[in-house]
Amino acid sequence: MKRITHRRIAIPMLAAALVLSACAGTATETEAATVTTAALPATTQTSALPETTTTPPPPPTTTTTIVVPEPMPIDPPEGYELVWSDEFDGDTIDLNNWTYDIGGWGWGNGEAQYYTDRPENARVENGLLVIEGREEQFEESYYTSARMLTQGLQEFQYGYIEARMKVPGGKGTWPAFWMLGSNFGREDLEDPSLAEWPTVGEIDIMEYTGKEPDLVLGTIHGPGYAGAGGLTTWNRLDFPVEDDFHTFAVDWDEEGIRWYFDGEQYAEKTPVSLSGREWVFDQPFFIILNVALGGTLGGFISPELEFPVYMYVDHVRVYQRIDADQ
Repeated sequence: MKRITHRRIAIPMLAAALVLSACAGTATETEAATVTTAALPATTQTSALPETTTTPPPPPTTTTTIVVPEPMPIDPPEGYELVWSDEFDGDTIDLNNWTYDIGGWGWGNGEAQYYTDRPENARVENGLLVIEGREEQFEESYYTSARMLTQGLQEFQYGYIEARMKVPGGKGTWPAFWMLGSNFGREDLEDPSLAEWPTVGEIDIMEYTGKEPDLVLGTIHGPGYAGAGGLTTWNRLDFPVEDDFHTFAVDWDEEGIRWYFDGEQYAEKTPVSLSGREWVFDQPFFIILNVALGGTLGGFISPELEFPVYMYVDHVRVYQRIDADQ
């Protein structure tokens, strides 16, 4: 659960790209052999046909040797259309879509990492966004990572919002795919409290902690139901989530919010769920992707945790109803 008490500082930076080439297939040829028969007045030459064996190239990999998954076709839910996506197909992070939070003050949760905008912590490789958590001394912290957000660039009110990703594992990791109300941090509002958390609202589409490898969390935070009092649903699975790519999504409309894991709904929250408390999910929100280390939910960073740790994002997509007011 992301508790935020300070205004972020966004410092965009063009991330460097590291693109690996797929290995080309190899071919072997057998040279033609010449046979001469001395008893005959003429020389007869017999040439063997060359044999060629082609080895198919291996699938493309990132610098961490993960196999890139097969592309997932754009497939809107019935009655929806794609209104925005980032497929991470370019050479660099698209700064028309993403900016960065910078700093290492704990982010209201006692987190251990310093968020940077360096390519060491966030980059695009072979069609994947890679967010890398590192164990290194940086500024006043001993860990670094990245937190990327679409604030002021891409904001949405309602829709089916999904990301396909592979989360890092290990005790102390805390990856998340979440949203904040677009009023967060604004300085032009008559009432400054409307720009503060949790008044702006928070939708945690996915939170995961390596200490509980079979558990995915979906949560909403708002005024009177924030932090440990947020409304959370546990989705307990029978396998480690970190072992493969999965799709995490919410379907959000005027009636409520529904959570999905690999296309299967596992939770729903509506205004009735709040027992009279204020429903603040009727305004635009922006998207956030990050990997935290330690903190109130991530827990103790195990000495056995192997660094670096990686979160891979294949795509982020937003679908909205075809008849909706855009």
